[in-house]
Amino acid sequence: MSGMDRISLLPSELIVSILCRLPLKDAVRTSALARSWRHLWTFRSRLRLGMSGNGSPVTSSWIERVHHVVSSLRGPLLHFALCQRFRSDQSPLLQRLLDLLHQKGSVETLGLVLLSTVSDRVVIHLPSFHSLERLTLYGCRVVLPTGFQGFERLSNLTLQYVQISNDDLNLLIHISNNLTDFKGVNLVASEDHPYSIKFNLPLLRCLEFSINNSVEKVQVVSAPCLEQASILSYAYSNIEKVAAVTLGFVTSLVMVSSLNLGLNVLKSLSLASLPSNFTFPQVRRLMLYLNVRAIDKRTCDAFIWLLRSVPFLIVLYVKLGGYSIDTNRNGILMRELLLKKHDGLSCLRQTLKCVIIDMDYLNHAMTGLTLVKFFLQNASVLKLMKVVYWTGSEASHWTGSEFKPRMVEEIEKAKVTTSSKAKVVVIHGRKNVTVNVK
Repeated sequence: MSGMDRISLLPSELIVSILCRLPLKDAVRTSALARSWRHLWTFRSRLRLGMSGNGSPVTSSWIERVHHVVSSLRGPLLHFALCQRFRSDQSPLLQRLLDLLHQKGSVETLGLVLLSTVSDRVVIHLPSFHSLERLTLYGCRVVLPTGFQGFERLSNLTLQYVQISNDDLNLLIHISNNLTDFKGVNLVASEDHPYSIKFNLPLLRCLEFSINNSVEKVQVVSAPCLEQASILSYAYSNIEKVAAVTLGFVTSLVMVSSLNLGLNVLKSLSLASLPSNFTFPQVRRLMLYLNVRAIDKRTCDAFIWLLRSVPFLIVLYVKLGGYSIDTNRNGILMRELLLKKHDGLSCLRQTLKCVIIDMDYLNHAMTGLTLVKFFLQNASVLKLMKVVYWTGSEASHWTGSEFKPRMVEEIEKAKVTTSSKAKVVVIHGRKNVTVNVK
């Protein structure tokens, strides 16, 4: 009994399920255990190949071995993920592998993280995977071949640091009518044809899109199911260029319940062009990413406009970032603008229950404290105020050791002038040390 092979007595389906969870090399080695195990690994439905070695580009022989493994699989290959560094001259070998995956006809999840450089970008011609449900592409140039038929079942599409033409991007989006999640980050338009994109997706629920110098116009024509929208802009050098884009984009998101905006989106909003009664009636969660160095009166005005436009806001998350010293000038500017009387901020009086101020550096303490005081003194129904600080900086006038007591002291002073009964929690450092301010 002690020498009985109990594992081999398991049903083949269960053994294959176990092999799917092993690294490919270990799964292949099981073929030497017994004759009955010789081909079991070839029925695995998942392949996940990660970067190995020193991070240098893969060899052509390695790609050929992957091609051989895929060719050897006898069952349906449902999930395929690849993360490796490639050179542009290896594009034909990678394309051959993609075409083989297409021939399998069963791939539901495809993820290609191709760590090529901008000057040596891998080019792939994307086949029409009819069973594909999730597609992730990173760091490559994508071309849709003639007669591209799209993906009948695609629900999740992620494109990051991908170069794709305006026509191909629009075709890829519009031909995928079942999309529920779309993420486009730092896309690069081809040559002199910037992006002009229209989202008309009946099932779209989550949209994340970054606006950069490759984007000329973005519009959400129809997305009745949209719940979460994230708009981050990286065009720091030319805010006016993205003004029309962000204004048109933001004002078309009236049905979202969770909204995430970057600093440049705030700075680019032309508040004078907006209707005075414009609101986001469905937004319950608002996230803002602010670069402390770039905060000015325009940013503060847009901040107040947003608070006025979200009458039923429940949770507000503010991330303070930027590699610059938070000068007294920034803190004073925000304090002067925020602590004035503001009419029409119904969320402060009726719905806002949680505010999170997240700071990367002690240098942001002045601006962060100004925001803390503003909400403690104005949010009538606030239940929780959380102040989070992660890393240290010698440039701050508060050292890491005195941050916590100084912040607590300042907050206690602020609470003297308000009737807010919010619980204030200061989280200092990655050890998750908390202090409750009563």
